[in-house]
Order: sequence, then C-alpha cells, then structure tokens
Amino acid sequence: MYVHSLAFKNFRRLKDARVDFADDLTIFVGANNSGKTSATHAIELFLSGGKDKFTVHDFYAGCWADFENFPAEGAIDAKVEFPAISLDAWISVDADNLYRVVELLPRAAWEGSLVGLRIEFAAKDAAQTLANFRAKATKVAKFAKTKEKDGQDYKPWPRNMRDYLSRELKNEYSLRYFILDEAQLKEETADAAYTPKEIIGDAERSGHTVINSLIKVDFLSAQRHLSDGNAQARTEDLSKRLSRVYTRNQKQREDDHNALRALALSEDQLTNHFAEVFSDTFKSLRKLGYPGLANPTLEIRAALKLERLMGDQQAKVHYLLEEATAEVEALALPDSYNGLGFKNLIYMGVELLDIHSAWSSTEEGEEDKRQPIHLIFIEEPEAHMHAQLQQAFVRKLTDLISPTGDDGYATQFVITTHSPHILYERGFQPIRYFRRSPETGAKQSSAVFNLSVFYDQNEPDRDFLQRYMKLTHCDLFFADAAILVEGNVERLVLPLMITQGAKKLSAAYLSILEVGGAFAYRFRKLIEFLGLTTLIVTDLDSVHPASPKKQEEAVAGDGAAAEAAEDAEEEDEDGGQDAEGEKKPKPRSKCPADTPGAITANQTLIQWLPGRSLIDDLLVASPGDRLRSPTVDGGAHVMVTYQCPVNATWGADTLELKSRTLEEAFAYENLAWCQKGEHREVGLFWAKSPTMSLEDLAAKIHKRVKGENFKKTNFALGLLASSDVSWVVPTYIQKGLDWLTTHVALTDETNESAAAKPEPDSDAALNADEAAK
Repeated sequence: MYVHSLAFKNFRRLKDARVDFADDLTIFVGANNSGKTSATHAIELFLSGGKDKFTVHDFYAGCWADFENFPAEGAIDAKVEFPAISLDAWISVDADNLYRVVELLPRAAWEGSLVGLRIEFAAKDAAQTLANFRAKATKVAKFAKTKEKDGQDYKPWPRNMRDYLSRELKNEYSLRYFILDEAQLKEETADAAYTPKEIIGDAERSGHTVINSLIKVDFLSAQRHLSDGNAQARTEDLSKRLSRVYTRNQKQREDDHNALRALALSEDQLTNHFAEVFSDTFKSLRKLGYPGLANPTLEIRAALKLERLMGDQQAKVHYLLEEATAEVEALALPDSYNGLGFKNLIYMGVELLDIHSAWSSTEEGEEDKRQPIHLIFIEEPEAHMHAQLQQAFVRKLTDLISPTGDDGYATQFVITTHSPHILYERGFQPIRYFRRSPETGAKQSSAVFNLSVFYDQNEPDRDFLQRYMKLTHCDLFFADAAILVEGNVERLVLPLMITQGAKKLSAAYLSILEVGGAFAYRFRKLIEFLGLTTLIVTDLDSVHPASPKKQEEAVAGDGAAAEAAEDAEEEDEDGGQDAEGEKKPKPRSKCPADTPGAITANQTLIQWLPGRSLIDDLLVASPGDRLRSPTVDGGAHVMVTYQCPVNATWGADTLELKSRTLEEAFAYENLAWCQKGEHREVGLFWAKSPTMSLEDLAAKIHKRVKGENFKKTNFALGLLASSDVSWVVPTYIQKGLDWLTTHVALTDETNESAAAKPEPDSDAALNADEAAK
C-alpha cells in the first residue's frame, strides 16, 4: 500500500490541484510562493483532524469575495452554500492489503486498485451560519452609523461574513469524511448525480479514525538545531532554585574527590551504555556516506558535573579523531567543533531513524494499531550542506530507510527543496513541479505537474535534458522565467545587458541557460509542459546555401539537417570554381546575413520558432511568427529573438546593416564606442577605422568575428571589464527583454514605473496583439 495521489481544493494557493506521489521518493519543486508549503500544511491540517487549527486565511483567496457577498439582511435560502476546503486522498492497495481498507470500499462489487477518502472542511449548517452572522450584524448595525470625532466611519465586528468567520470559524465549520468511487470520478464514466457516501461521525469508526489507521505523517522541518536547549525559558521551579544554591556552595568543595570519583565512574558506565544503545543508529548513518574519508566518527559521552547535579544532566556528542587503544584514550572534540554541514546531515539521519523507529516499533499486543503507510516530509534538507553532501543525502536516503519493508509496510519520502543539486540527482521521475498561474491578486493559484509523465512521453529528448541539467545544475524549476541563450558569450553579458536595458527584470528570478542554437529546440517540450515563460536569444548563423537535396533536408528539420548544421561552421574556405572558372563559396560556410540565398544553420529557428530556414524569410518574419502563447491544452509564452537589420552611421555614411552574431550586432550598433582605443580589449577595434568607409568597416568586422582567431570570450570579458557603459543593448536583445518584462510578475513599485513608460514601439504593440490572439 502507498499514497497514490492527493487532490486539493480551495486551500490557499491550491484552488484545484492534484499531486501524484511515487511509492518511494517524491520531490516538490517550484518558484518561491508557488504552493509547496501550502500542500504540506494542508496534509498536516487534514490528517491531524484538528478543525480548530484552520483559519479563514486558509481558504483560497478567490473564496473571500464569496464570503463577503453574503448580505447582512434579507431572507435566508435553505439551499445557501458556503465555500469549502477539501482534500481527496487516494491510496493504492493490492489484494493482500484489501482487508485494511474494507471501510473505504465504495460498493460490494468494487474492483480496482485505488480507494479514496475525501476530507472536507465545510459549514456544519449553512443556513444557521448565515442566520448567526445576520443576528450579530443586526445587533451592531446601530453602532456603524456613528462617526468618530475625526470623521472616520466606525465599522464594528462583524463587517461581513469573512470578518464573522475570522472569529467563529471553529464553531461554524467542521470536518466531514466521504468515501470516493474512482469509477464515478472518471470523466468517461462520470455520473452527474453522483454523491460520495459520507462516513457518519458517530459510527463505530469515524472518518478521522479510518484515515489515521492507514497513514502516519511526520515532518522534518527546515529549522534544525543540534542543541535544543531552551536558553530563553524563564520558568522557575524548586529544583532550579536549589541547583543554583548547590552550585554556589559546591565551588567551596572542589577537593571533594569522593564525589568526583563517583562521577568519573558513572560517566564511563553511561558512555558504554550509550555506545550500546546508539550502535545500530551509527551503523545506519554510515549509509549516508558519513563519516567518509578523513571525517571523524561519532561517540556519545556522558557529561556529569558536580555543579549540575541538581540541574539537568546532558550527554554530549563527540567526534573521535582517532581510534582508542588499550594504552591511549581516543582524541575527541565536542559537537560544536564540527562543521554545520555534517552536523545537519547527522541530525537529519538521527531524526529520520528515530521517527521511523517510533512508527515501526509497537508494543506487544498492539501490532494491529500500526499504520501500513508512513509519509515523511523533509523540508529543505540542503541547509548548511555543500553540493556534494546534498547529493549524497538524497542518493542514500532510501538506503538509510528502505521504502518497502519485508513486512509489507511502506515508507514514502517527500522532499521540498530549492536545491538543483538534490533535484537532478534523482532525475525527472520524482519531480512534482508547482507552477504559479499567470493571474495576479486573488485569482492567482498554482498547478502541479508530474514530471514522470513528461519522462514517459518524451523518450527522444529526456535523456539529453536530464544529463544537461545534472551537469550544469541549472535552476530551471525554480525560476519565474527562463532565457535560453546561444553560448557562453551571451550567458556572460546578458545579466549586464539586463542591468543596462531592462532593470525591471532585476525583481524577477530568471534562469539563464546556455543551450546553443543547435540544441535549444530540444527544450521545447519541457518548456511547454511546465508552462514556463521563456525568451530565446539566438543567432541568425547565416551560411551559404547547400545543395538542393541538403536544402530540402534543412527545411524538413530531420536528423540529417541537424548533423549538417553542426558541420556548417567548421570550414570557411572557398568551395571550388563555377563553370566560368570563378571561385564559389563552399556550401554551408559562414557568410554575411545579406548574402543572396543565405540560409540559417540554427536548428532552433528551423525546428521551433519561427520555423524557417531562409535568412530573407527570417528577417521579414512578423512578431507573431516569433511568438507562442499558451492554449487551453497547455503551452507557454515563448519568444525567439535574433539579429535584425539596423541603421548604422559612421562618419557621413549611413547604411542598413545585417548581422549574423551577437558580436556583429553589438559592433554595428556601437561603432563609435568600439572604435575607441580604450576599448581595444573587446576585440572590435580597428586602428585605421577613421579612414574607412562604413561598408569597409562592416566587412572588416564581419571577417574578424567569423575568423578562428577571434576570441569570443575575450569580447564578453572586455565588455564586463569596461567602466564605460555608454554602449547600447543590441536592438534584437532589447526587444526580447522588453517582451519578457511584460510577462514576468514584478513588484508594485516596478509596475508603477512601467505605467509611466512611453508608449511601446510598433514591434512591441504587434507582439501584444499577437499574444492576445
């Protein structure tokens, strides 16, 4: 048996969300405030059965208006309905464990593998609740008509139904339990009149008793400390008072060797006792990779002191630096002398073993009271641990405690994390991605996506994506939006360009991934599955056209085209002679973007957006062709941006120039800046540029940038090192950043400044129109 899934309705951010669980380890990830904490709190509240722990703020914010719409006067309809919060728990059960869930079977002829229980936090009697509210509202109505001396209206409690429930929720609402029928809830067999069967509270076994006989939930929070002494406690009792008296008087008896000898013998005996008790625990901890190479082992030592005999005694964790021998006592240090990372690892290991032992160990005669499912939530285990330690923890977790025991009982782990090191150690299958909806305010909610579904449906790309993300430890699953860039140069300079041309984006959490033009399209299905807003910044990568057959393959976007694209920029030598004996360029060699008939070697532009291969077609593509928007079936806001024609001026010359790479685009739009001697490190400076025409200078820049001796990384580092920031962001990148700004949630202050921004340019307006369509 194991928890198969949980479905939430109207709880905080989880308006209508379903989370599928793996039978061993599930990982909750998502951007900040995406609903991960809401899910864990909902489980804790519902399974604890404590209705008094709920507050009106636990309702989805969209329900607040429903509460406030109840009028304080008027007739009461017997069919009045109040918003309710619910949790549907689905448990997978096999034939051997069917006897455990007999009370949850929806019918005698039931056949299936899932049993369901709905826990609903709803009004006990909606009509009576409304009547109680109106009685209170009527009683204080006369006070609402008075004004204070300062002229402000006085609004006594309850101002509305939500205000009334802020105090009276525990009296007006209660928990109800229903048996669910999986067959009735499936869309193809759903019965519109289906009503789940309620488990009556005064039956032999209540709903709360049933669910708690099946699932035990434990939480290991992120706030962990090895020393849990309550140093701030101010409670006083007789023992503490006498302890202080004893301490003061004991200082005068430091030569009482009889007492000291007794304590020393007691310490040795207690230390041996601790060694026996903790032997199995410390052996289990080794499965986490501790102590590892050159790390000290653990020992619990008794610490008895005369001055504390009347107070609390403590046993201290010590770290053995070497093994003890018959002649020499082992060198050891107190726990405070070890690093936080290992202390945290040890603490979590001990806590997990302790709560697992508390669940698995039962008193004689009470074996039937043990729950068959143990659900353990571990919040942010990465605290204080470096990357390798985080990976070791998640890798060894199921070795420390086996998910399935020989007795048929199951342990399921749920980790909530912001660490990509933990995330990619296990691959896509355990990941449950929490995504915020694009709405703002009270309408904002979250959806949960099961990455094991993506893994099963996208076999061609899944291995590449998993390897890429594991090697780069990218933070795609924690970002507000993603920016896919061409290469290392874009990755280095884009944060600088964001600071220079789109400061509003500094309020957003952006993940910048270096994926290359030949591989960015492989992220398409993952981006659309996650619904993650994405900007693709790539290059035109113009090359001379290939043979007609190769050209057809490039347009089709098949494997041969991708292979040819990888070879496109390897050689730039002349390819031979034509019929008249003149040199002709080699097919698929680099060329200026304005070369007649040029095509792109960039597979992202061919296979994703805008889906074209001819450079002329790419340059005239409308903003709508470079955009994708979500549909009712899913998807994401995606925009691709690449080099576009710009008007450049050099001296008296003005020309429309077309670039094929970032370096060219930057040079053409910042000619005066690049040709200053102090910016020589950027690599775009020509000593004779003052005597050159614009056409000759552009040709020189193109030839240098495409040459093998041009160091692209030096261009990026030179730009970062320059203190002169009078350069401008290339137009195509600026347009992409402007688009991204409109799709990323920003602070109120930023939105106010955005309202004061001048009207957007024509391209931006077209982008908005296309997105609306």
